[in-house]
Amino acid sequence: MTPKRTAMSSVDRSWLRMDTTENPMVISTVLVFEQPIPLKRLKRTLEERFLKFRRFRQRVIDKGDSVFWEDDPLFDLDNHLHSIALPGNGDKGELQALASDLNSTALDYRRPLWQIHYIDNYKGGCALLIRIHHCIADGISLVRVMLSLTDRTAEPRLERVTHPATSAKRQRTRTGRFLHRMVDSTQAAWEQAGLFVDSIRKEPDYPVKLATTAAGIVIDLAKLGLAPFEPKTSLKSTLVGRKRVAWAEPIELEAVKQCARALGGTVNDVLLCAATGALSRHFTEHDQAIPDCGIRVAVPFNLRPLDQPIETLGNQFGLVLVCLPVEVTDPVMCFHQVQENMNRLKRSYQAQVTYSLLDLFGRGPDILERRALALLSNKASAVLTNVPGPRHAVYLAGSKLVQPMFWVPQSGNIGIGMSIFSYAGTVQFGITVDKGIQAEPAAVMDYFHDSFWQLYRAAMAQADVNALRHAS
Repeated sequence: MTPKRTAMSSVDRSWLRMDTTENPMVISTVLVFEQPIPLKRLKRTLEERFLKFRRFRQRVIDKGDSVFWEDDPLFDLDNHLHSIALPGNGDKGELQALASDLNSTALDYRRPLWQIHYIDNYKGGCALLIRIHHCIADGISLVRVMLSLTDRTAEPRLERVTHPATSAKRQRTRTGRFLHRMVDSTQAAWEQAGLFVDSIRKEPDYPVKLATTAAGIVIDLAKLGLAPFEPKTSLKSTLVGRKRVAWAEPIELEAVKQCARALGGTVNDVLLCAATGALSRHFTEHDQAIPDCGIRVAVPFNLRPLDQPIETLGNQFGLVLVCLPVEVTDPVMCFHQVQENMNRLKRSYQAQVTYSLLDLFGRGPDILERRALALLSNKASAVLTNVPGPRHAVYLAGSKLVQPMFWVPQSGNIGIGMSIFSYAGTVQFGITVDKGIQAEPAAVMDYFHDSFWQLYRAAMAQADVNALRHAS
């Protein structure tokens, strides 16, 4: 019997095509747990909750002009779940070295494009290193998939594992109930436009707003195409394909919120400012000239409704280019510049424009996407992702999740990926750097910490001054 095939969406196909030897399009996650997880229980949890998403049982069939998802007739969980142990003391350095090794390798295209490594002997507990190809889904949906594996308590009730045929039947039933939702990448873009049109149609000056919107989209498209290339710095070097990863110790989220309130901004503004300070410190420590016009980072912008159930995976996000003012040394001034840059982008249509471009590239010839990718990747020095996680601690197969980290892939000639993730009252910051780039990941993590606390102290001092003024 021929396995069932479904056509890959054009946007997902774009991410598949971006794969290169230097930059595999793989989203990587490291989850650290307080206690070892029994492998039998982990497998049962994956079978019940992870594999209910049909995409994780499907492989990619590339016919050149057409790309399909096909049920893997030889699917076996053991081909994707591997058990290993760290050598020696199993410390943070050993885990980061292993993550670097695995993130430097491509996935096996003969099978569904994901892998999980169970890592024993880490600080008395264990870790999971999960790698999933970007063509399967975007970061927001994959985080929600990962969280669907967890529970609020250590001892949940696991449901009986059903036969794959029964699971497929249930999946078809669920799909039927959600046919009105987005199931194609182009529909996502139209839905975003439709929501906007519906909201402004009720206004008395609707025709003017509609014309202004169309003009804004055209202008943002022109700005994206005409934006100058990034300045030549050590962050834009020839890539070699060897990845190095690191993560910082968590920062209390309440401290970040206090800083944001004192400066009249958002948590995201604070964290982007801390990242800006870390990169600025990198230039200073290496006696390199700091670009006087800042540097740009590509930031994913979610276009998927957050209250939409994850019934289908896929990619539903655009990219915006954010300018980080690394030349501004005063932390408060840097914060307000970052805030202004972000507010300007929030009023733009850049995310919708880049989403539509990905859709267009996925429908056209491969050479068109390669050239467009090379052009756009010259306009950013790094990729930076900020994803909100659960506010409370969660458990996987009975073990408490202590620290989650993740890294997004970089495309074209971009060799740095930075990620920010909030979890259980903390903020996690991680980085992946191509070995061809002269930047030490662990040092940049230290710079991020220093940059945040420098901003925090300045914000608290400013808050004290403002309080004294009001009191007088």
